[in-house]
Amino acid sequence: MSAALPAQVSAPNRHRGRLGRPFAAQLTSTGLANLADGILGTLAPLIALSLTGSPTQISLLSAATWLPWLLLGLAAGVVIDRVDRRRIQVIALAARSLVLAVGAWLGASGGLSMLWLVLLVLAYGVTEVFADLGATSIVPDLVPTERLSAANGRVIGVQQVTNSFLGAPLAGVLVVLGAGVGFGVSAALGALAALVLAVGLRGNFRKAHDEADGHRPDALTELRVGLKFLFSHPVMRPLVIASSVLNFAMTGYFAVFVLWSVGPDSALGLTESQYPLLMLGFAGGAVLGSLLAERIQRWLGEIVAVSVSLVVSVVLLLVPVLWPDPWAVAVALAMVGVANTIGNVIAQSWRQRLVPGRLLGRVGGASRTLGFGLMPLGALTGGVVAERAGLAVTFVGAVVLSLAACVYLIVAVRPSRIDAGISS
Repeated sequence: MSAALPAQVSAPNRHRGRLGRPFAAQLTSTGLANLADGILGTLAPLIALSLTGSPTQISLLSAATWLPWLLLGLAAGVVIDRVDRRRIQVIALAARSLVLAVGAWLGASGGLSMLWLVLLVLAYGVTEVFADLGATSIVPDLVPTERLSAANGRVIGVQQVTNSFLGAPLAGVLVVLGAGVGFGVSAALGALAALVLAVGLRGNFRKAHDEADGHRPDALTELRVGLKFLFSHPVMRPLVIASSVLNFAMTGYFAVFVLWSVGPDSALGLTESQYPLLMLGFAGGAVLGSLLAERIQRWLGEIVAVSVSLVVSVVLLLVPVLWPDPWAVAVALAMVGVANTIGNVIAQSWRQRLVPGRLLGRVGGASRTLGFGLMPLGALTGGVVAERAGLAVTFVGAVVLSLAACVYLIVAVRPSRIDAGISS
């Protein structure tokens, strides 16, 4: 199983209920890094609008964001399991800061083109793969096992607040000051995130690994071990399959949701300035869900909590079709944010409990390669179906497919299988 924790990390965790200073350092770094994410996620498309009017070129930014996960997720998982997970985060965040500094220089000097913007987002995405996998894999080393849901809830809550509530509005201010300033602020936040982690989190977080005759297996062998564990595990296999299908369906749903919402001829009739407020409710619900996840898990039990939260979050997505009123849809999306996040927090805690520490990077990388790799395909499918059959058919189809994934997960994952997975 996992290697022993360093003394300075394990000591605070002996006290039940305390997440401790090491986790606080990791959470602070995560918040700063995600604030930079939120700024760049809004800043890049706004800058792109000043460089081109081509929808195809602008769509390249979204492709560049997810492509690194598809290409590097598996390899990055192997790296995470072979090196110090704290150090890889620091290196990735520092590299991210350098990438953004190049963007600041290009923006300030007037040399920023659409090609440079896509390349910068692509390079940023590469650092994101390593930083995010390292951050997710290190959490079980920082908190007691019984507090994983609380820790993951705080992480997701901080991500939502910094990305949606702080990063996006701040990007709207920074873009007025110029691309150089916007990239520069993001670069400074990345550097600060690396510094907080380097100074505030001490210890060796390199995991033990399997050795044969005193020799370390090669990277390809380690990758096969991780994939074999993932697809033979009675809980992880259905969890990854269901999550991937849900990602595919939900990406297709929300890829065209703006057409249902914005414009005088749309179902909701919102203006372009009102639409972000609608989606802000979803983010607010996600923050609330992250705070309630541990309590709901204790109240309902983890199996029932995951099942109910995921099914509720999917069924509520029928509200825009059945009751296309802006206020009703806003409430429904906020409730979707609450329910979906509760399910995600508990499912994330399952993975951290059930997967041996030495395999977390590989299993996480493989899971995200499959889950994130299907998202661009889901967006394309949603667009094609909407164009040929209509938006309502797209939404209902996404809900039906998502419910099928939920039913599969409920049937496949039983408490006895979770207990067996932990003891195996």
